[in-house]
Amino acid sequence: MRFQHLRLSLDKSTTVRSFTAVAALAGMLLVSTPSLASSEIVTDTAPPAPHVEREPPHRDGYAWAPGYWEWNGRFYHWSSGTWIGERQGHWVADHWDQVGSQWHYVKGHWER
Repeated sequence: MRFQHLRLSLDKSTTVRSFTAVAALAGMLLVSTPSLASSEIVTDTAPPAPHVEREPPHRDGYAWAPGYWEWNGRFYHWSSGTWIGERQGHWVADHWDQVGSQWHYVKGHWER
């Protein structure tokens, strides 16, 4: 049986050229995409009342971050509380502030 050796030229391969183009485009998008952390979330829809969550017993080295309502652009979704690594100061929980007829999301953060 005779085997023919296929020569694959990486320079001319359609698959390699396509992959290179997609990788380059993805790299450009990642570099040029603004950070979501700096964008403000504002809605005209008031958040529902918070769920009642029972805070778990204290854990050394951790602080409890209670749950909050997340806005996805169409409706609210409850995000349950979680443990976070303790730092100096106190934890200000994620919440919504009403400004006029709009609601502004305030991300949870540490304050001294």
